[in-house]
Order: sequence, then structure tokens, then C-alpha cells
Amino acid sequence: GCTSTFFEPTIDYCVFKMPRFTFEKFPRAKWVLGTSMKAVGEAMSIGRNFKEALQKGLRSLETGHYGLGADGRLVIDKDLSEKDKIELIKERLRLPNADRIFFVREALKCNMSIDQIYELSKIDRWFIYNIKEIVELENEIRRKKLTPSLLKKAKKFGFSDYQIAYLKGEDEAKIRSFRKKKKKIINDYKLVDTCAGEFEAKHPYFYSTYGQEDESRSTKKKKVVILGGGPNRIGQGIEFDYCCCHASYALSEIGYESIIINSNPETVSTDYDTSDRLYFEPLTLEDVLNVIDKEKPYGVIVQLGGQTPLNIAKGLEKAGVNILGTTPENIDIAEDRDRFKKMLDKLNLIQPANDTATNLKQAKRIAKRIGYPVIVRPSYVLGGRAMEIVYDDKSLQKYMKEAVVASPKHPVLIDKFLEDAIEVDVDMIADGKRQVIGGIMEHIEEAGVHSGDSAMVLPPYSLNEEIIGRLRRQTYRIARELEVKGLMNVQYAIKDGKIYVLEVNPRASRTIPFVSKAIGVPLAKLATKVMVGYNLEELGFTKEVLPKYTCVKESVFPFTRFPGVDIILGPEMKSTGEVMGIDSDFGRAYVKSQIAAGQILPTEGSVFISVKDKDKPRVIPVARKLQDMGFKLLATKGTAESLSKGNINVKPVHKLHEGRPHVVDMIKSDEIHLIINTPSGKGPKEDEIKIRTSAILHKIPCITTIPGALASVNGIESLRKKRLEVKSLQDYHKGKR
Repeated sequence: GCTSTFFEPTIDYCVFKMPRFTFEKFPRAKWVLGTSMKAVGEAMSIGRNFKEALQKGLRSLETGHYGLGADGRLVIDKDLSEKDKIELIKERLRLPNADRIFFVREALKCNMSIDQIYELSKIDRWFIYNIKEIVELENEIRRKKLTPSLLKKAKKFGFSDYQIAYLKGEDEAKIRSFRKKKKKIINDYKLVDTCAGEFEAKHPYFYSTYGQEDESRSTKKKKVVILGGGPNRIGQGIEFDYCCCHASYALSEIGYESIIINSNPETVSTDYDTSDRLYFEPLTLEDVLNVIDKEKPYGVIVQLGGQTPLNIAKGLEKAGVNILGTTPENIDIAEDRDRFKKMLDKLNLIQPANDTATNLKQAKRIAKRIGYPVIVRPSYVLGGRAMEIVYDDKSLQKYMKEAVVASPKHPVLIDKFLEDAIEVDVDMIADGKRQVIGGIMEHIEEAGVHSGDSAMVLPPYSLNEEIIGRLRRQTYRIARELEVKGLMNVQYAIKDGKIYVLEVNPRASRTIPFVSKAIGVPLAKLATKVMVGYNLEELGFTKEVLPKYTCVKESVFPFTRFPGVDIILGPEMKSTGEVMGIDSDFGRAYVKSQIAAGQILPTEGSVFISVKDKDKPRVIPVARKLQDMGFKLLATKGTAESLSKGNINVKPVHKLHEGRPHVVDMIKSDEIHLIINTPSGKGPKEDEIKIRTSAILHKIPCITTIPGALASVNGIESLRKKRLEVKSLQDYHKGKR
């Protein structure tokens, strides 16, 4: 700001930092929290008191909770006996875990005393006392008539309209209307004063509360609200915050006030000076509508914050909010399986055979008709949550029990799995009339690996011009049909010369930052200007940029934080970040991406190879290249026999159960410098998992797909020929066209 003196802040509020966990992504991981960090993100909440801030923080995590319980989300199986329930509560209080705070509530509901809970958990009694007051008020709301005084007390305790509606058996919209219109119980906004009242704060930020003096600074200027992505988690991270920040910068450039609503303290969008005004609030329909009621913006941008804003887009539109860019109706066409299928049929585009099921019997019938293997997933999710490749009825039955938990309000999607297909992502920007491709990215990993986990190459490194041309034309047609205004991402699979449309997302994708840096065009910034009325010709972006260099996006994984977890990739996303490698050719760009991701490929030494039967012919060219470069090759018996038949010198080594020294012994003694190990069968075998987890523990590069092995060998070859060189991104962009 303009002041030159620092002031001690006035702390007349309570702030919570809530860690975000994703243990559901790592079923083999221990759920006990300890000295090794396991959180993948965090949310921050501000309230006038502990109880308000706590409940706001819990609903900011976007785990399906709307506060401290009273929302229908169960943490204890309702079929458990009373004795087993008490034992489970005691165990979860004793051992730190992601849901421990909810078990404090459950303990209080089972009439455990504050002292009993303290002795088990060692959580300070003051905190337990405050949680007890929340539980007591929850019981009061459930039993008594909802009077204005009780409703106001509930809001001061941080209860959401959703929780109150659940407790009273009412609709959330009815509670909101009753609260605002009939009883005039409306939230106020307090500012976090960065100058402690000594001077006017140039960049304060705001939080909601009840029964206080309103300190918001709404203006009459034309303004736009940008909805952020909430806490970082697997499937939705900092890439969407990048887009939100660029949106704010773009609005500033064209004379609009930018207002950001977000709950993530780790992001640039929640820096106090990124936007004109920042509201540190949960991204629920209630909390967002409260800000909109206060600010009365020209419109709201929902397509830059990932799935979070899209989940409430229809509710916002129903409330009369002007949604900028692609309409919620057209977004829903892309996300609703039946409507999406009709659109593709209309455009004469094909997708893998698929259907939707709401129960096991229906799912089995569909899988039999489509033919195994199939990919199953709940609808309306991001990051491949609860997505699996299923090979038979038994594994389908097991999956269906879990998928209902992942998305209870929507059916399960069943798609034919296209084995050995090449997957492609296409990012595009459109203004309603003109469409321009931002980038076409070819996945290195084969089909079946989530797009967020797969390494990607821009421009494509193995697709011919005829296929690339067809991808462009299909993308244009989809964008025109959906009347896209802003950004759109399409995922394709290519098999036997056919192009299958896998998914269409009429919003910013997680690859937008990568593509923008690769081509030197700020796509999120341009898309924001398009959403408020500019066209692409005015903005000077009318033609696809085709770089003369290669860019590789590689994912970063948290496997070192979860000992014993298998590193095999699949349709459920597991990465927590990404890096980019850029160079004049594919091999060198790929090596840079691996180094940046923490995987150092060796240029000499011993390589251990063990692959499934199907991959044995495909691994021979990889092994031959490694042999030609002077690497010593080791392999398990079956793989060694296959390589020997291909005239490759290889030394057989023991599997874990075949005697010692076995392959894990050699890993521990640093006799192996690179591992190529593809999983066998429908599920990973225990000895394979031990090999891969040992590799992670000892920081040995471990490649689990044949395309990944080919790319790595290509990179090693480039590295041996010439040292890596450094060149600025700006220098690459100078010659991009």
C-alpha cells in the first residue's frame, strides 16, 4: 500500500487453518497422522469466534461436510453395534487422523464427558467445551421451533443454511428465504485491517459474520466476481488458481473491479493485492450468494476454478446471477452423460460404448453388453475420484459399493476401456463465433492413466498430420455446438485410426498454465476478456500457435509420504503437482521434465526389467537400445527368457520368493540404477509392489509403462549425446512462429 510503517494487526477474529487430506486415493496408506506431512492442501476460515470459524473451515474443505456434522455425512457406519461404535470412537480419538474432530462430536453425542475425551485425545478441554456447545445447539435446533433468536444464535455458531435445513427436514432455499426475507437475519462483513486502524487500509480483505457492524466497501463501479477453487487437493490444485489470478489481472486492464471469493491461503489469488476485494469464504452456494447480494456484480466467472464453482453454477443461475461465458445449461450438456451422448450423435462423433447404472444388477447387465474391461466412475467428479478399470463381475460388485459413497446423487458411468489407445488433450478458446486451438497435447502414458497423471507432449510427437487435422475439426464442431465463450478442454482416445471423444470440459482445464507457457499466450487472461464481451480478433489471437520446440508436462507424486503405497498409475488421479521441460527436441525436453520432477535418469549402470507377458515383445526395442548404450541388463526369469530370444544379453535375478539375493536386496545395495516394471494381471502382486515401493524408498527411477520406458530411453540417448543447455522461456517464444 502507501504506508511506510508496519502495524501490529488488530486480532478481533478467530482464524482456522484446516488441512485437506486425500487418503481415499491411497487405500494402502496408514491413516494415522504423524511427523511426516500427509495433507495435500489446506483451507482457511475466519469468524468472530471459535465455533463460527470452525464450522466455516470444515465446509471450506469441500469434503461433503457443511460444518461439524448435522449434514447427513456419516463418519460411522450406521449398522455398527453400540459396543463397536464406542470402540471405534475411542480408537479414532486416541490416534490422530483426518476425521478426528468429527469423532469428538460423535463422542459427545454418545454422552462421553469432556474429561474422557481429553484423556483419550489430549485435545485441550477448552476446544472440546466449544465443540460441545455446537453439539448442544444442534440438538436444540432439531428439537425446538426455529425462532428468530434461535436462528440468529445458530448463524453466530457457524451453522450453514444447509445444516439448519437438514435438522428441520426442510429445503435449503426455504431456510435462506425465511432467514433473509422474513426475519431479516443477514450476515455482515468485517474487514481484516492491515493497518490496525491507524490509517485506512488500502487492501483489506473480508470475512462474514452475524450481528456485527458491516464494514464491507462495495462500490457502484462495474465489477465481476471470480470464484476460486478452494483448497488444493488431488484433482484440483494451483493450476486453477493461476487462471483466477490472470482473470483478476485481465479485469483490471479493462477497467472492471475484480472480486475474488476463495478459501485457500496457499494461493496467489488470496494475496490481499491480487484483486480489488477479496472475500475469505467457503465456496458453497450460501456463502457465494451472500457476497453477491452485498456486491451486486455485473456477472460471475465460474469456469476458472475447476469443478468447485461448476457445482454451484446452476444454483447461482437459478438465484438470478449472471454467469459469464459458457452458460450453465451448455456446461451441463457436457457433464450429463445422456445429454452429452445425444450431442455427439448429432455431430456424428463417436465415443467408447457406454451407459449409466444406478444399481449393481443394472451395472452387470451393461458391462456384459459392452464387454470387459470397462472403466467405471461416478458422474460429476474431478480428478478421477473413485474411477477404476474393472475386469469382471466380482470386481464390479466390489466397486459399486464404494462408488455410491463417492457421488451419492448421481449414477455410475460405465465405459468400454480402449486398451493400448493413444490419449490426447486439446485446449481451446472461443468467443461464441471464432474458435482457436490453444494446444494439442499427446499423452506419453497409454490409455487408462488419468490425464492429470500422464506426461504430455506439445506439439504431439507421434501423431500424423491427418489425425491432428481431424482432432482440430472435431474440437471446432464441439465448441460451436456448445456455444463456448471462454475456455474448453476435450480429451480424445485414438485407436486403430478412429478418434473417440472421451470427455468435454467447457471450462479451464488443469493444462491451461502449461499450454499458456508453452505457446507464450495468456489463455486465461484472454478468456476472461472474452467472457465480458471482447472477441478474439480484438484481442489479437486468431490463429493456433505451433511451437518449433518441444514442451513436456510431467506430474509430481506424493508417494514418498505414503510408505508401502503402490506407485502404479491408473484412472484415479494421484499426482499433487506438475513440472515442465522445454527444449529443441523431445528427448531433451523429456529429460528436463524428469529432472524437475525429481527422477534422475542414469546414463550408465544396471537396469532391472520385469514386465507382464503382453509387454514382453514391446520391451525388446527398449532393452536393445539400453544394451547398445552399454547398460547391464537384469531381469526376472520370464522376462529374461523373452529378451534372450531377442538376442539381448541379460542376467536373470531372483524374485522375492525364489531365494536370495533377490531383486529387492540388489535395490538396497545400490546395484540397480533404473527399473522398468509393468504390473501383471488384474491386480498388482505383492512382490511387484515391494519392488516398486523399494525403488521409491531408495530413490531409484521406476518406470511402469512401456511408452514411459521408450520416452526415458529416448531421453537418456539425447543426454549421452549432448549436455543439457539453459535457455529462457522468452527466447523460446521469440521464435515460436
